[in-house]
This record gives sequence, C-alpha cells and structure tokens, in this order.
Amino acid sequence: MLKRIIITGSIALLAFAAGPRESSATPDLPQYRSDVHVGVTSCAGSTCHGAATPFEKSVVLQNEYVTWSQKDSHAKAYTVLMNDASKRIAANLGLANAHEADICLDCHADNVPANMRGQVFQISDGVGCEACHGGSIRWLGQHVGVRDHAKNVAAGMYPLEDPVKRAELCLSCHFGDDNKFVTHRIMGAGHPRMSFELDTFTAIQPAHYVIDDDYRKRKQVANGMQTWAIGQAIALERRVDALLDPKRGMDGIFPELVLFDCQACHHSLTEPRWQARPSTGLGPGVVRFDDSNLLMLRVLVTALDAEKGATLARQTTALHKASTESVEAFHTAAKALKETTGDLVAMFSGHSFGSGDIAKLLAGLLGEAKSAEYSDYAGAEQALMGISAVVSAAAEMGMKDVAETAQDPLAKAFAALAKYDAWDYAAFRSAVESIPVPN
Repeated sequence: MLKRIIITGSIALLAFAAGPRESSATPDLPQYRSDVHVGVTSCAGSTCHGAATPFEKSVVLQNEYVTWSQKDSHAKAYTVLMNDASKRIAANLGLANAHEADICLDCHADNVPANMRGQVFQISDGVGCEACHGGSIRWLGQHVGVRDHAKNVAAGMYPLEDPVKRAELCLSCHFGDDNKFVTHRIMGAGHPRMSFELDTFTAIQPAHYVIDDDYRKRKQVANGMQTWAIGQAIALERRVDALLDPKRGMDGIFPELVLFDCQACHHSLTEPRWQARPSTGLGPGVVRFDDSNLLMLRVLVTALDAEKGATLARQTTALHKASTESVEAFHTAAKALKETTGDLVAMFSGHSFGSGDIAKLLAGLLGEAKSAEYSDYAGAEQALMGISAVVSAAAEMGMKDVAETAQDPLAKAFAALAKYDAWDYAAFRSAVESIPVPN
C-alpha cells in the first residue's frame, strides 16, 4: 500500500478535447512505436538534464536525470531483477533468469527491439527517459534547441501531461496490455500484488518538473480529481479488455484469477472474516470480480449524471450475478458494462472538475463506506486513494479547512491498510467515516 502524498499549490483547470474513444488493450505507446531509443545518457549532460542541482533562472530544473537516477524507483527496476526474490520467481516460472526474460524486461526496463536501440542504449538503465517520453531519435535535436512542446510531440515525444495518455502508459505495466500482463501464475510464483491509482502514483513520483507559468504555457494541466477519474475509467477498460480477451481471460479450465479479488480466496480459514458487500448480491465462497475501479466510477459518474450512475450500479450487480452462472453470461454482462462505460474518458476529460465537485465526490465516497461497500481490501484501497485525491484537490483550490480536517482521519485510514494480509477494516471504516463533508 502506497501512502498518498497531499500536494498543495495552484493547478489550473481546463477541459481536454476529447472525441469518440475506442478502447484498445495496446494503445500507441513508446515501447510499440518505431522510433529508435538513443539511451539515457543522451539526456544526462550537465548542461541538459544532468546538473547536480537545479539551475537558477532556468525555465526547467535541468537536474532531472539526477532526480530519476537517485530517487525514482523506475531507475532501479532492472536491478530488482537481480535480487533473491526475482531469482526465486524466475525459478518458479521455469525461466533461466529474470534479467534476460522478456516477460520481466517488458515492464522492468525499456525493452524495445534490438534494431531500435541506439549506440549508448543500455537495457540495465531500467525504466529510463525514453520508456516514458518516447524514443528520441526524431525529437532530441530540436528539443535541445527549441522549447516547443507541440513540435516535440509531433516528432514522437510522448505527451505525459495528458492524463489520458499518462494513464494508458502507466497502466500498460501497472496492470498490463495484450503484450505484457502480470497473470495469476506470475503472482503465484511470488510477484508482488499489483496496485495502481493514477493521481496517487503521480503524486508520489519524485517530480522532475515544476508546474509554473512557463509549464502552463506549453502544456496541458489537469487537477487531481480529473486525473483520478480518467485513471479509473481507463483502468476499468483494461480490466474488461483482459476479461474478454480469449488469450488472457482464461487460464486452462479456470478464469484468469488475477482479474478477481485476491482476498475472495486468500484469507484465513481458521478465522473467517467474510462480510457481505451489498452491491454485489453475492454470498460467501464466491470468487468475486475485482470491481474496485467500478466502485470509484459509480461515485464519479453519479456526481455528473445520476441516471447513468444508476445504470452503472445495476450493470455492476448484473456482472457479479452472471459470474455465478456461466462464462457466456459473464462475458455478455461485461460487454454491456463496457458499452455503458465506453464514453467515460470523454465525459471526465470534458468536465472541468472544480470546487463544486468536492462535496459531491466526498459525500459519494463516504456514503459507500457507510454502506459497507469497502469491506474488500481492493475497494478500501482505491477509496482511500480517491478520497485523498479529492482532499488534495480541495487544498489546491484554497479549501484549506477540508484538507486540515481530513488529515488525521486519512493518516488513521492509511495505518489501517498498512498490512494487506492483516488490515483493520473496522479501524479503516471508523477513520473514513469521521471525515466531514463540506457544505
């Protein structure tokens, strides 16, 4: 469980242009483009992004490489493949080693094909600059001389400031796509549990940029609520895509269990802790689809369109019910849900989340807590990160009282979730329910 860092400061609100969206399990990402990745050291010059400390009077920090290499876990992603835990996972999966297996390198490094690696490219750099910003062969030269972000993007730079593009990229590893996917077998071999929420993970990432007036002139800026909403919608897309994909949705005679709630199976048999989740309609002993993103989307959609929110709630319950009937019924329900949620990214991108949304979203999130909808760890985890995103956005908008009154309850709620295998639901619920909703 990663604790959300509350960020303060002024962040501009704007509506992102959004047209019809087609869900794709493998979107246009740096790893799948044809641009050559020239290597991390091409960015690390002392007059470029490799300065020991930020430059004074510079519009960019210029110590971005140092921040990444010394503070960012992405820089250590390849090295992790050498440790004892990774060796054990590789052995359990029948791999010679982890640091040479594509199944590991695809997310633990910038694993582009050999013909796309420049002369100074090193796979051992892990998840480096171009893994996120895109192969720089076309844009590096002009990036050095001219600060024109639109031209850089046109030349192949990946637009990470766009929360839709950022969500697609982050989720390609933090959940998976149709080329790379952490399956239940990989987790069974010892891989850590996957957890992700876009706004929270953006906030805890060691920042190598500053959102100031110059940044706003060149790039889009979304506030935390919009980033949270878009991340939830795309996370659901990815989960449903995997469910309906015949290559990933099944594993032999079983469904791909990584798509389901881990604690539906992985819980103590000597100290039963099962509790009913009202909206699922399921009894004990049923392997539940992981609907933690749906829980968040139900709150978000209801705040913007109550009728559509009610439809989403009904279809979520229908999906759970269908999972007890047949694969065909389950897939039919999933397709209906996908049709309903297909426009959510456009809905959230086109909505300027502002101070008027704070109370509605907090009331919705806390109302679900009081209805025992967060009795599953995955749901509680997503709810806490969602509440934190809304509280952080409130602070950024000058609603300091909302942030101040939520700080202590949030700290207690994070403490209750600290141990996945022994989390304290009662303490979590008590802490969350003590957060006041602004008038």
